[in-house]
Amino acid sequence: MNTVGWVILFFIVADYWVHLLADGLNLKAMTDTIPPAFETIYDPGNYRQSQDYLRTQTRFGRTVATADLMVLLVFWLGGGFAMLDGWTQGLGWGPLATGLVYIGAVVGMKTLFDQPFSIYATFVIEERFGFNRSTPATWIKDRLKGLGLAIALGGPLLLGILAFFQYAGDTAWLWCWLLVTLFGLAVQFVAPAWIMPLFNRFEPLEEGPLKSSIMDYARSIGFSLDNVQVMDGSRRSAKSNAFFTGFGRHRRIVLFDTLIDSHTTDELVAVLAHEMGHCKLRHILKMMTAGILQTGVLLYLMSLVIGSPQLSAAFYVPEPATHSGLIFFGLLYAPVDFLLGLASQSISRRHEYAADRFAATTTGHPRSLIDALKKLSVHNLSNLSPHPWYVFLNYSHPPVLARIAALEEIGNA
Repeated sequence: MNTVGWVILFFIVADYWVHLLADGLNLKAMTDTIPPAFETIYDPGNYRQSQDYLRTQTRFGRTVATADLMVLLVFWLGGGFAMLDGWTQGLGWGPLATGLVYIGAVVGMKTLFDQPFSIYATFVIEERFGFNRSTPATWIKDRLKGLGLAIALGGPLLLGILAFFQYAGDTAWLWCWLLVTLFGLAVQFVAPAWIMPLFNRFEPLEEGPLKSSIMDYARSIGFSLDNVQVMDGSRRSAKSNAFFTGFGRHRRIVLFDTLIDSHTTDELVAVLAHEMGHCKLRHILKMMTAGILQTGVLLYLMSLVIGSPQLSAAFYVPEPATHSGLIFFGLLYAPVDFLLGLASQSISRRHEYAADRFAATTTGHPRSLIDALKKLSVHNLSNLSPHPWYVFLNYSHPPVLARIAALEEIGNA
């Protein structure tokens, strides 16, 4: 193995141990004492269940991470990338077809390897804690639909990237950046109407006090909203959530049906006020712009090394090629992606605080959002006392107790 290979190996193993350490600290941060803010809604039995859920998820996550690392190392150090490259090159097809087969094989093998873990997580862990509502038939259909979308959408995108890097010379990264950006924007527009309904049923929120309250609030802040959609999240999980998706006339605010069943009208308005706050404060636009810029940086750096003999040699592949270079660069880029991810999550946490403030001040009822956050945390068995290092590495949202404290300051102001 050459120097490039040792550098990549070091960062892959370091990333594994950094997250393993964070897992251990997170478990040690658990306390048997229910936080005062939750004493009135969390009984000791359910609180112990939430801690058991965290332990189970952490142990399972460690198992998956260890298995992923071991398989990658065995495949890499055992010459798997080189053997796969030799097989695909031996087909005698052109560079684009060869690239599609090579990358498709790598992704396909990884996907097949992941399925037993997904089955265990859904039908053992989530079932044990009362969350799973998915049937084996639904699970299989979801995977087949996901595979179909990956082929139908990801295939042409990958083909375009391979073609530009193969034939466009020094400007390939610019053309790829344009292609990926347009593709991402197009998916954002069509996903609410065409893609998401493949997996879930969306119905307009029925007429009544809840819809009237939501629409009145939206008008009060100048938020254009034709309707609120209710998603049948209960088909797959008992967990609750709400989210915002799409742009312009295609944007949707979506409530899980499980959320409606367990919250008051004021709490639901507060939750949606938070989601509308992300839009009004331009968080979605800012994060999308940052993502586009990050993609441009990634593609430029890729263009510098994708044909490097040293990078190919690090994986025991004798001749550099565009398709293998894409895979190898993904592993080389991991440390940069890790650091950018930390920055992105830090910004996201600040955005969550800002959206909370927006909801609290525009509704005039911080307590409603506090109550909603408490109920969501209890219902989803969320960890109430995560370790700060774990939060720094993994959380896109602030811990719920920190959010509640910030909202209480607003209410006391």
